Amino acid sequence: MVISTDTDKLLEVAHLLRRAGFGGTKKDIESLASEGYSQAVNRLLNSKGENNIPDDKIWRYHHEHSAMMGSNNPAAYWLYKMIGTQDPVTEKMALFWHGIFATGYPKISQGLALVRQIRMFRAYGRGNFKTLLVQISQDPAMIAWLDNNDNHNGSINENYGRELLELFSMGVGNYSEDDIKETARAFTGWTIGNTEYMALRAERDSIWPYGRLAWHYEFKEHDHDSGPKTFLGESGNFNGDDIIDVIVRQKSTARFIARHMYSFFVRDEPSVPQWPYTEPYDNDAIEELVDAYFESGYNIESMLEVLFNSEFFRSESCWYNRVKSPAELVAGVLRISGEFDRPRKEILDRSEQMKFMGQALNNPPSVEGWHEGLEWVDTGTLVERVNFSSGQLGNESYKGVTQLIDNICNDISSEVDPHYLVTRCLEELGYLTLKNETRSIIDEVAFQSADKRTSDLRGRVKEIIRLIAATHEYQRA
Repeated sequence: MVISTDTDKLLEVAHLLRRAGFGGTKKDIESLASEGYSQAVNRLLNSKGENNIPDDKIWRYHHEHSAMMGSNNPAAYWLYKMIGTQDPVTEKMALFWHGIFATGYPKISQGLALVRQIRMFRAYGRGNFKTLLVQISQDPAMIAWLDNNDNHNGSINENYGRELLELFSMGVGNYSEDDIKETARAFTGWTIGNTEYMALRAERDSIWPYGRLAWHYEFKEHDHDSGPKTFLGESGNFNGDDIIDVIVRQKSTARFIARHMYSFFVRDEPSVPQWPYTEPYDNDAIEELVDAYFESGYNIESMLEVLFNSEFFRSESCWYNRVKSPAELVAGVLRISGEFDRPRKEILDRSEQMKFMGQALNNPPSVEGWHEGLEWVDTGTLVERVNFSSGQLGNESYKGVTQLIDNICNDISSEVDPHYLVTRCLEELGYLTLKNETRSIIDEVAFQSADKRTSDLRGRVKEIIRLIAATHEYQRA
């Protein structure tokens, strides 16, 4: 085999794939890196193609998924989408927005509404932020989650107005209590149109398994407060669209979204409640993203393009400094193992394992979403993470693992230098790099296994892969 002399380029693209998507194999990385890093970013941002596991096959096998009954089904269905996507940036951005516009099953109890919210994130999550804020404000799951269906002319409910400003756009300290009240007034009449009929149908649910009747957004003009309002110093007969128009023009909004993007794609930041009291890790990086926000007219994809091409993102100091969320870890491992080349009942087990690691998709712990970074890892969840990743990638019954081992064994002999054997395993798993201390431990195991089982090359490879999957670096992105 001829090893590329441009190793740095391959490692850089491997880092890009871990952050912009769910990681990649050696083949994926070499294909993307062949035209250079900037072109790799362009190709990722312009990825297209149908999901490898289409909905008709999923629903034929999992009839319960078409109705989205039960709290685990929306999460399992979304896991299929992450595993099979040929457009990883879009799926990753759906995960990004789900962590910000956190909406959960226990209060909604309508899985289809949650699934449609994630579809909305896929459709609008890389476009104009103003459009996305309008879409989330009209999303039935969000309306029910934050009680805007109980926000009426003359009897306002402040829940959505408060979270729109505090957690969705500007952050604490950039608005007043009066601004919250005026926002709530502006969003009166933004509600769900068919709740009464849905309640009656849900008693019988005779159309299962083809899907319950879906909630839909409706603006009820008679329930809207059309009087004059003052918001952030501007006055007018504002409705929800007008409030959003003011919000997206604020520097605080640009910094809030920029810091979220930095934390999700670059480096773990403190949780959002600490932001008013804790400066960003890299203010210059935040300002670079803020400039991209305004220069592009609030376009999220333009911010992503700037971020992925930036020095602060490409720098080697950025590598492996983010703990993978359970969804990122599970989806990334399953994309390599190939367990789900078609729908299987085990998808529910994998979704449960993700929950045991601390992340139940479509069921965040609060309106703040999840506290990420090192908070993903404790003595219990770490065991779950390591057992899952090493168990999956050491299971040769999965065709992806078999192919991975074949790629290595077909390239070398049983007398191969153990250090090089470890290098080949790291390449096949996505051009991973390990700290010297970690690498020396795995090298030592490789040398010991070479002495004991020289002829069992596949067994040695599998042992090394399982060890790599359990490393500190593999649990990070």
